[in-house]
Amino acid sequence: MPMKGRFPIRRTLQYLSQGDVIFKSSVKVMTVNYNTAGELSEGARKFVFFNIPQIQYKNPWVQIMLFKNMTPSPFLRFYLDNGEQVLVDVEDKTNKEITEHIKKILGKSKETLEKEERERNKLSHPATFGPKKYHLRECMCEIEGQVPCPAFVPLPKEMRGKYKAAMKNEASA
Repeated sequence: MPMKGRFPIRRTLQYLSQGDVIFKSSVKVMTVNYNTAGELSEGARKFVFFNIPQIQYKNPWVQIMLFKNMTPSPFLRFYLDNGEQVLVDVEDKTNKEITEHIKKILGKSKETLEKEERERNKLSHPATFGPKKYHLRECMCEIEGQVPCPAFVPLPKEMRGKYKAAMKNEASA
């Protein structure tokens, strides 16, 4: 992708993945009301320009609406899945302050993020077995160097319990 346009670095994958606001699953819609001119909306404008792309990248299930020049003072409104609305005043705040504030009130905690990461890693661990929907392998026999599955290739006689018991009885008799 060519680096053209205003501030093209904010469209790079590295920049987008640096966002640290991951909303709780109850957040469904986020609206940003701000003005394109004026000192009061400076932080909100920078928030929209620099932080909204990161939030969209990290929260693809959240619908984000931007309303320009429709309000005297800038604010954010979040619509939750239970019908509740959360209103955040962003007047005279910097984009960093806005980000930290919404992360604190509607973002997932570090403990929750770490727990989800551990669960994701646990499921993708190569040593787990089960249905293909949840695990990488269904059977131990799919790993190279292991004994093939007895359902497809019969085991050698030396590895069968009946054969071992018969050999033991022969030797003792």
